[in-house]
Amino acid sequence: MLSNSSKYALKAVLYLAVNSNENKKILAKDLSEPINVPKAYISKLLQELSRHNMVSSMRGPGGGFYLTADNRSIHLMEIINVIDGENRLTSCMLSLGKCNENNPCPLHKLLGDTKTNFVKNLEETTVQDLVLDIQEGNSFLPL
Repeated sequence: MLSNSSKYALKAVLYLAVNSNENKKILAKDLSEPINVPKAYISKLLQELSRHNMVSSMRGPGGGFYLTADNRSIHLMEIINVIDGENRLTSCMLSLGKCNENNPCPLHKLLGDTKTNFVKNLEETTVQDLVLDIQEGNSFLPL
């Protein structure tokens, strides 16, 4: 359901959340290998996230990307919306423009509740929520 770009962006943000702060910035080239995303691709995503204040950045010597407390309070759906656009997860799975509850596509009833719950969870879950799960050992992120 998530595009590769959104998956990469979420991995990058989570990696930064666990491994960076205002005193420890990470360059895009150093982020690429641990999360297994091409450098040019992750650079583009990080620049877009930075433009929307989803990640923080500093140019020059000692610069790089990092997350602040404000960045950590961002909901996952906000990141996905910046990368993929507002309607990516709420649109029809078969890309049929007229699909809705009253006029469902063949997959609508099969995925409707699942997709609704998934979107709701993304809207309610913050970056910090996932960081706590990682730190408590309830989930993992290759570091």
